[in-house]
Amino acid sequence: MSHVKAGGTAKNVHDSPGQRLGVKLFGGQKVKIGQVIVRQVGMTKRPGVGTKMSRNFTIHAARDGIVAYKQRKVRLFSGRSVSRTEVTVE
Repeated sequence: MSHVKAGGTAKNVHDSPGQRLGVKLFGGQKVKIGQVIVRQVGMTKRPGVGTKMSRNFTIHAARDGIVAYKQRKVRLFSGRSVSRTEVTVE
């Protein structure tokens, strides 16, 4: 009687597709209302004038215009001041 010993179970075989995060429109590019500017996890970039943030931290254009990125000082809860990127539509 032929017999093959048990090979065990595979644990790390499931793979999920990438989430397609990142900057979709760069500074100086035209944008229409509702278009996605940045897809991100957490608030790595902050929404500014002419933009709005959805529940999953995606930044959308709130009006037609041109995308601009600026560095802003943001005060943390601890009181420390750090530099963060702000996305605006002008």
